[in-house]
Amino acid sequence: MTPFGRRVRELRMQKGVTQKEMAAALGVSAAWLSALEKGRRGRPSWGFIQRIIGYFNVIWDDADELLALARISHPRVVVDTAGLQAEATEFANLVAERIADLDRDDLEALIFEVRRRAMRRGRGRASEPGEPTR
Repeated sequence: MTPFGRRVRELRMQKGVTQKEMAAALGVSAAWLSALEKGRRGRPSWGFIQRIIGYFNVIWDDADELLALARISHPRVVVDTAGLQAEATEFANLVAERIADLDRDDLEALIFEVRRRAMRRGRGRASEPGEPTR
C-alpha cells in the first residue's frame, strides 16, 4: 500500500462508500481503484487527484496533503546513484534488498533519520516517528 492509497481508503471509509460507488463517481473501474488503494498502480495523475479532491470535497490543507502523498507514492521507485558516492549506491541497494524485512517502527525511524539529516543540511523537513510521511 502507498501513503496516497492508504489516505484515499481512509477518506472513502469515513464517507461510508464502497470502492464500486466511488469508482463509478470518478469514472474508473472498481478494480482500478482497488489497485490504486493497494499500491499496485503508479502515481496518480494531477487530473485524477483533482477528481478525488472534488469527490471528497476536501478543504485546502487536506488537498495539499493528498498532493504531497501522491508525490511520494510511486510503488516502484528507481534510485539513480550514478555520480554519487559509493556509500549512496550501497545504501540504495541495501534498502532495496532489505525493505521487506523492516517493520513499521523501523521504517518510521529510518524516514525520520533521513529527513532529520537532510533538514540539517537545509534540504527538507523532519517529521516525528509515527507522523504521517508527506
